[in-house]
Amino acid sequence: MKIVSWNVNGLRAVLKKGVFYPFLETRQPDILCLQETKAERDQVEIDLPDYHEYWNSATKKGYSGTAILSKQEPLSVTNGFPADLAARFEFTDDQLRDSADEGRVITAEFEKFFVVTVYTPNAKEDLARLALRFKQWDPAFLAYCQQLGKRKPVIFCGDLNVAHTELDLANPKPNRGKKGFTDEERQGFQNFIDAGFIDTLRLFKQGNGHYTWWSHFANARSRNIGWRIDYVLTSPQLRGAVKAAEIHADVLGSDHCPVSVTLEMPHI
Repeated sequence: MKIVSWNVNGLRAVLKKGVFYPFLETRQPDILCLQETKAERDQVEIDLPDYHEYWNSATKKGYSGTAILSKQEPLSVTNGFPADLAARFEFTDDQLRDSADEGRVITAEFEKFFVVTVYTPNAKEDLARLALRFKQWDPAFLAYCQQLGKRKPVIFCGDLNVAHTELDLANPKPNRGKKGFTDEERQGFQNFIDAGFIDTLRLFKQGNGHYTWWSHFANARSRNIGWRIDYVLTSPQLRGAVKAAEIHADVLGSDHCPVSVTLEMPHI
C-alpha cells in the first residue's frame, strides 16, 4: 500500500501546469493526501474515477484546505478536531483567526488503521502564530493522534511547517529562531517522536540534503537549498510494515514536492 502526501500550494494551479495526472499515473498511490488545496471541491475540475474523494476546505476562499483521495472507501471520514479537543486547546483564542475553520485536518478510518493528513499553521514571519503552534495546535494534534492510536494504528502525513533538526534544512545557523526552526516548533515535533511516532524517512535515509520545500528565490530548488517540512509518521506498531519512504524531489508544480510511504499490508 502506497500513501502519498503533497502540499500542492493550490490544486488548480498544479492542474494547469499539467503535472498532477502524470504524477498519479506514474506513482499510483492507494491513498493521496493533499494540503493547501486552496479550493472548494466544486471549484476544481478533476476526474479521478478510481478514487473516493474527501475534502476539508477553509471557510476563507482560496486559502489552506486539505483532501484525502483513496482507492478504497474508508469506513468513516472526519474533518478537523473533535469538539472536546478544540475546546480544550482554545483554538478560537488565536488572534488572527479560528484555526479550526481553516480546513487543516482530515481523517480517514480504515479497517486496521487511520490516515490523517494535516496542514500545520505557519508561525508567520513575525512569529505571530508561534504561541498558537506551541501551546495549542501542536499539543492538540498530538493528543488527537494519541486518541486515535488507542483504537488502531495511525499514519499521519502532511506539511508540518517545521524542520525537526539541523539535518532537515540546508542552512540551519542563519535560520535558528525563525519561523519553521524555532526551539518551540522543533520541540513540538520532538514530542511526537518522544510519544513513539516514527519519522518514516529516517528509517531509510540519514544525514542532510533530503528536502521537501524550497524558496522561489535564488534558484534554491535547483541548488537544493531547502527544508524538510513535509513528513509521514506512523504509530510504533507499524514500524515493521514500513517498506519504503521517499521524497519525490523531481516532481515540480509546487514549492513543495510529494513524499510517500509504502507499507506491506500483511503487517498491518
